[in-house]
Amino acid sequence: MKKQDKQNIDDLQKMLAEKKSALRAFRFGISGSKSKNVKEGSNLKKDIAKVLTELRKREIQENIQ
Repeated sequence: MKKQDKQNIDDLQKMLAEKKSALRAFRFGISGSKSKNVKEGSNLKKDIAKVLTELRKREIQENIQ
């Protein structure tokens, strides 16, 4: 999570888009049995959640100030 703390909002949004597209590609790859790493999907979901949490935290801090 420390990695997200140091990035600006634009970088976080770009990372979020990349993670979502990677998850989408993983899901479609599963249907064709292309992926050997079955934990990749859950790891991508966790990374997406971490980025969304950081974005929300910054949004709340901005509204407070």
